Order: sequence, then C-alpha cells, then structure tokens
Amino acid sequence: MTTEAYQYLRQRGFQLAGGVSDLSQRASVYHHMYADSGGRNIFPLIAAHGALWAAGYFKKGLLAGKILSCRHIFNKKFRQELLESLDIFANKFRDINRRVCAESYAIYYYTKIYGRTEVIESAIGKGFADTLCQSHESSMLGTAFNKHSRSTLFSAFFSWEQENIVAPSVTAAYNEFNWKTVKKLALKPKVEFSYFGTRNPLQFIDFSNKDERIIRGLQAYERAEEIGLDRVENALASYKVMPEAFILNPGKYFSDLEISIT
Repeated sequence: MTTEAYQYLRQRGFQLAGGVSDLSQRASVYHHMYADSGGRNIFPLIAAHGALWAAGYFKKGLLAGKILSCRHIFNKKFRQELLESLDIFANKFRDINRRVCAESYAIYYYTKIYGRTEVIESAIGKGFADTLCQSHESSMLGTAFNKHSRSTLFSAFFSWEQENIVAPSVTAAYNEFNWKTVKKLALKPKVEFSYFGTRNPLQFIDFSNKDERIIRGLQAYERAEEIGLDRVENALASYKVMPEAFILNPGKYFSDLEISIT
C-alpha cells in the first residue's frame, strides 16, 4: 500500500508515545503490541521493561548530578549550566525511547494491516518484513510460534531500531555532553530489569558502543525466555510506575489512551 498509510501510522505512533517524559505511557503501548501479537513479538515486552527501568534510572542520575554539582556551589552560574546540560542529556535518551516506540508501532501495524509491500520493505528490509509478517500470520491462524521464531523476530526488531534510531542518536548525545564526571558514569549503567532478580544486573562497560548494546539486549531477551514470558509480563508492575488502571486492565487502559488521542 501507499507511503501515506505508513506515514499516518508513524504519526499515530508518535501521538501514542506521548512527550519525552511519558515513559509509563510508552510502556503501555509496548505492552499492547506484545499482547496483540499473542506473545509472539517479544521486542516490545522487553522495550516496556526498558522504559520503566529508565524512569527510575533517570531520577537517580539527575539526583546524582545535583549532588556532584555541589562542588561548584559557589559558582551558581556554572553549576546551573551543568545541571541544564544533564537535563538535556537525559531528555535526548527519553526522546530516543519515544521515537523507538512510535516507529515500532508503525512497523508493527503497517505489516499487520498491509503485509509485505515495497513501502515497508524499503523502510525496514525484506528479511525483517518477512519475519514480522510471519508472526502476524501465525497470530491470525493461531499456529505455534516457537522460540527460534521469537528469537529471530526479536533480533530483527532490535537490530533495526539500534541501527536506524538508537546508534546515531546515542553517539550524538554522548558527543555533545561535556560533564566528564557524569558522562563517565553514564557510560557504565547497571541495567536491572525487574525480572532479572536482585543480584543479576547487566553491567555495561560502554553504553555508547552499539555492539555491546546489542549483546546486552540479546541477553535480556534470553533471560526472559528462561524465566518465562508470563512472569516477565507480570513483572512490569514491579517498578511501581504504571498507573493502577493499567495494572487492573491493560487492554482497557490502552483503549482509553487511543480514544484520548483521537
């Protein structure tokens, strides 16, 4: 189908993704895509955990920045400049999450509605389009979609968003951030998704390295399969970030969100 149809879904994806700070809203959109796929498309489930973990991580990072800036307490102008640069830095990462959510929504629903077309193949590649359409066909027919198929789809989805959205934006964000002390800390986040347990984080050496991000993302996926996808889905509530209405009825929560942007 037409490029206009794809652009419409991209626009709707950005509406659903909300503003840069609406991480819990994006988690509900991600969860919806996972549920709509019948548990076949694992990428948005892991992305939902990423959004909710990031909400807490940003709060801790901004607090750490305020504490570290106290060494410049007698230079108020310079201290304010540092804190403003940190806020801009954090918002760049929130915006990356927003764009990944919006583009994921457009890709997911375009392939579900229109299938394999030249428009989507030119946007995401034939291999990714084929794999995603296979998951839609499996969902429609109610056939099994085994771990190998889920892994292939996750890898395709994750690699695409890393290559096309995350990598260039992360590189730019780090290059433009000049607070050396905080930048050094930001390069080494300890990712603790709630389904990991309390003693099994993913420790980054260099978050700006695309290859390392892909390795850690695949590790997060493998852990989800090992733990069980139902438990991983239920663990979204553990961050204490999602609204009670989502916890009680995720489907209705997303439907209400769709109505609110119509």
